[in-house]
Amino acid sequence: MSITLIILILTCIISIIAFNNQKLLDDLIFYPPAVTERKQYYRFITCGFIHANVPHLAFNMYSFWIFGEYVEILFMTVFGPIGRWYYLLMYISSLVVCLLPTYFKNKTNYHYRSLGASGAVSAVIFAFIFLNPLQGIGLIFLPREFMIPGFIFGFLYIILSSYLDRKGGGNINHSAHIWGAVYGILFLIIAAFLFADNNLLSAFMESVKSYITNF
Repeated sequence: MSITLIILILTCIISIIAFNNQKLLDDLIFYPPAVTERKQYYRFITCGFIHANVPHLAFNMYSFWIFGEYVEILFMTVFGPIGRWYYLLMYISSLVVCLLPTYFKNKTNYHYRSLGASGAVSAVIFAFIFLNPLQGIGLIFLPREFMIPGFIFGFLYIILSSYLDRKGGGNINHSAHIWGAVYGILFLIIAAFLFADNNLLSAFMESVKSYITNF
C-alpha cells in the first residue's frame, strides 16, 4: 500500500469522525493561542487531518490522490527506495511549514482557526510541477484542451493566491497554499542536493527554457 493511500485513508477517517465530534475537532484544529500559551505544537500537523465539510475533504483528497501517487513514485526514482520516506517527510513537514506565517500573524488571535490538508497538498502538486514542468495541468471541470504546462499553471496559481491572500476575507487560508507550494519545491531542491546525484533545478530550468525557445 502506498504512503499516499495510507495518508488519504487516515485523513478521510479522522475527518469524517470529526464532522460529528466537536471535541475532537477542537482538539485537532490549528488554534494559534493554544500553541502560544499551551505549547500544543502538534496542532500544526493534526489540523491537516480534519476538514470543514465533505466538499472540502473531497476536493483536497481528490487532488492529493491525482498527484500524490505519481509524486511518490518520482521520489523513489530520484532517491531510490528511501524516496518514499522522503516523500512522507515532505508531506508531514509541509503541514508545519505552510502554517508558520499564519501562526506568527495570529499568535494571540482568539478568533482564528484553520484546518485542512491544503498546504500539504499544494506541496505535493508543486513537487509534481517541479519534476514535470511541461506536463499539462488544468482545472477539474475543464476539458483537456484547456490544460497548460505545469510551470505556467503554478505561476498563475501563486499570483492568484497572493492576490486573494492580500485581499483577505473568506475562510480559505491562501497563505498556507502559497507557502506549501514554495516548500514543496525547496524540499526537493535541498533533498536532491544532499541525498541524490541529481540537479533537479537545472533540469527544471532546461525544460522551461526549451519550451519557451520552441513556443
